[in-house]
Amino acid sequence: MESTRLRFASLALAAALALTSAPGAQFTTDDTVLPSGLGIDSSTEQVDFGDIDLDGDWDIAVADGGDLGDDQNRCWVNAGGLGGGILGQFDDETDTRFPVVSDASRDVEFADFDGDADLDLYVANHGNIVPQTSRFWVNLGLDQGGALGFYADETDTRWVDIGVAGPSGSSIAPSLLLPGGGFQDWLSDGEFADFDNDGDLDLLHASVGNAHSGLVPSRIFLNDGAGFFKELNPTGQELTTASINNGDHGLWCEGAQQHGTTDATGLECDVATVAVDADVGDLDGDFDLDILLGDRNDDPRVFANRLEGSALAPATGGGTLGFRDVTTASLPLGYAPGNGHYEQELGDLDNDGDLDILGLNWQSSPFPYRDVTLANDGTGSFSNKTVLDLSGADDEEVDCIDYDNDGDLDLFFANFSGTDKLYRNDTVTPGTLDYVKVDLGASYGATSRDADACDTDGDGDYDVVVAADNDDQNEFLRNVTEVPDTHAPYLPTIEDLPDRVASTTPSAVRTHIYDNAPYYITWYNDNQLDLFVDGIEVPHLAVDSSGGQVFRSSLPGSLFGTVSYQFRSEDGYGNVGLSPSAGYASTYGPSFASAYGTGTSGLFGGEPTLAPLSVFFGDAPLYLAVSSGAPAGSVAVVAVGSVADVGGTVLPGIALFHVSGIPLFLHVDTLDATGHAVGVADVPPIPAGVHVYAQGFVLDPTAGGEAFAASKGLDLVSQ
Repeated sequence: MESTRLRFASLALAAALALTSAPGAQFTTDDTVLPSGLGIDSSTEQVDFGDIDLDGDWDIAVADGGDLGDDQNRCWVNAGGLGGGILGQFDDETDTRFPVVSDASRDVEFADFDGDADLDLYVANHGNIVPQTSRFWVNLGLDQGGALGFYADETDTRWVDIGVAGPSGSSIAPSLLLPGGGFQDWLSDGEFADFDNDGDLDLLHASVGNAHSGLVPSRIFLNDGAGFFKELNPTGQELTTASINNGDHGLWCEGAQQHGTTDATGLECDVATVAVDADVGDLDGDFDLDILLGDRNDDPRVFANRLEGSALAPATGGGTLGFRDVTTASLPLGYAPGNGHYEQELGDLDNDGDLDILGLNWQSSPFPYRDVTLANDGTGSFSNKTVLDLSGADDEEVDCIDYDNDGDLDLFFANFSGTDKLYRNDTVTPGTLDYVKVDLGASYGATSRDADACDTDGDGDYDVVVAADNDDQNEFLRNVTEVPDTHAPYLPTIEDLPDRVASTTPSAVRTHIYDNAPYYITWYNDNQLDLFVDGIEVPHLAVDSSGGQVFRSSLPGSLFGTVSYQFRSEDGYGNVGLSPSAGYASTYGPSFASAYGTGTSGLFGGEPTLAPLSVFFGDAPLYLAVSSGAPAGSVAVVAVGSVADVGGTVLPGIALFHVSGIPLFLHVDTLDATGHAVGVADVPPIPAGVHVYAQGFVLDPTAGGEAFAASKGLDLVSQ
């Protein structure tokens, strides 16, 4: 975050005061939780929570240096879990886990940018003092083959074609390229989001400009799926210097660059702001991720994602990505008079299923600074601007936190020049946001730069870590309300997919997931997609965060029949929320499956059936369902082989067996309450026109007869 400015009373703050909490307070400070001491305390601009070693607790990355110059970012590992110590205590393990790099960091962001299910780290640096690039630090666990939670600097390879001109080439002037990879920029924030809906996380690179000039464009870099980033620059315009000029193309946005434009038709845009902060989220309810780009000195701006294309999701995302500057269409007249707009936050502040805005210092003319809320009407139009009472102070950062676990989002303010503040959400009517200042309780003297919240110690409430400037100790605020979280996530909307023809191309589907927690905590809920074909439940699908409140899954394109789906989200306390359900019909013209041979009946449940729930494409998983009247919990088997035994072979205890040759797949499961069991056959790649053969069996739970009842054989032809 940015702080090179004259700010009232900023340098008068002394060392931390005695740590106590007032009667009726919500938090108390605890100096024993975070590492401290020589070489650890620094000028900290940001902190971020993430489970770097996948041991089930929250660890911390610390962005150090900032305006005071280059410094080493730090890694604080939770002593619980694999640490074998006290949950919620943190150990400084920087020397062994982080690359030895000294830089001027404004921000650190955990994100799985290489798609291997562990958390990598992006370090946003500014080049005001020493020219330097922002950095990609890769978690060496899982697909990398190393130890989880240990990081390597791969900046030199992760930027792709920067400074290379040509169609759709880089806009970055070659003079900005740096030895060792990367390019000089004046970054304050980096945000990851799946802008093109292709299943990986892209990067919004928010710049404040040289000396906070606001002349350097913020940029978007698209992920190739493996964590390598190429600039989104459809026209291929290359700038000759660091700055973008009025009349230049808006790079990733429609129209020509024009500082402070009021055009919202796509003819003009303004991508060069003093972007101390940037946020992403679906502001207009179309499931694409839009951008709220901050501006310290002028009005923050809104960019609508205008991704065009179908729900089909090949590697390209199925459509053309573009953005439009819709600031004047989205925000009311006079929404941010003055300057000092250091930060803003998106959150569903009124629990109506859309993202509202908390604008920090958005009302600074007339002086003093004041914070405002703006309510979203669900279409990305913001109104009902409300100034927070008693908010006249030099606030630096705000975080949404349900400190009292009553189900709505309260606000914690990190203040640069005075005391941090806490506001309770008393909103009753959606669209009319109502916040009341309450006693924070904790007393400390740090110059606060950032505040992030999570349940560090597993007691069910949300604690806060405050980043401190000027080599002060970072502060840990323990939540003393001791109210457990009993509020389920809420998923008000789901993407409605159109009918389709089965193929190997999957269908991407998205939902919105909200919770009474910071958005970066909701990302780590246990999320899944419940899936049914012709009323039969098949194995659920993984769900990934696309950034903001948008979550995404990918349905196999080979599914055949009536497909229905529903998202499910479970928070860390076992509270479960469900989305609405939706569905579509998936058809396929050619015949690809036929029965052969005879089945056998058990004494209970009759003859089982085996049916395909997907078209048999030779390079896609094959879904096969065994159905029977046998009791739930009965053992069911799906077998797939290369040769049909049409006459059948009677095997003791297995009934009439119609599959032989090379075994391709064997799945053992139990019947669910509806009498079905589904096997998903990942057979080797098979050319079109080749036959494979399948059969289903159900264990007869009664005495006498064959041990297994058997379905007829199923002849499947690869398409």
